[in-house]
Amino acid sequence: MAEVYEALKDLVVSGAIHPGVRVSESELSERLHVSRTPVREALARLEGDGLVHARGRGVRVASLDAAALVLVLEAREALESWALGRAAERVAEGLVAPVQLTRLRALAAAADERTRAGELASAVSANREFHLAATALCENPLVQRTLEGYWNLIAIATRAGLDEARRADSVDLEHRRMLDALAAGDAPAAARSAADHVRHTREVLSKEDS
Repeated sequence: MAEVYEALKDLVVSGAIHPGVRVSESELSERLHVSRTPVREALARLEGDGLVHARGRGVRVASLDAAALVLVLEAREALESWALGRAAERVAEGLVAPVQLTRLRALAAAADERTRAGELASAVSANREFHLAATALCENPLVQRTLEGYWNLIAIATRAGLDEARRADSVDLEHRRMLDALAAGDAPAAARSAADHVRHTREVLSKEDS
């Protein structure tokens, strides 16, 4: 059951099943080589996560409009800024290995490279991976699970309306500021840079929706 849930979640979040597209239980069971029962149970969990909407014996992948996405970003701003601040405290306490910070810089660079190369769907995944790896350093599983849920919705919504790289230069700069604050163990700066980063994205979306 857990394996089927994770497999279906990956199909949805990765964009393998596009937002708004209806898929049936039978299609999914054939795709995953399992019976319909675990598929049905996994879909019920995904609906509870807000990732799909039930449609008879099938589902449609959720599609967030700009207004709904802004609400998710507001919640993410509050939680991610706390997580980055706590992660920076752990860096200052010597609880984060240098190799973990090196990996974060590599993830940020990969996201920027894919964005500038026009590989935007891949860039969404890389950006999600970078942010979740950064917040994981706070070592709070409850916070991390909640942020993963936000990021699943953000990834789906971003891919649904993806037609050009948004804020490529400023996003890369904001990522670097977050990384520098983390590396310095500066909790206030890390929290502030994370909040600023999400707020700038939210402001862009709000302007586009107005």
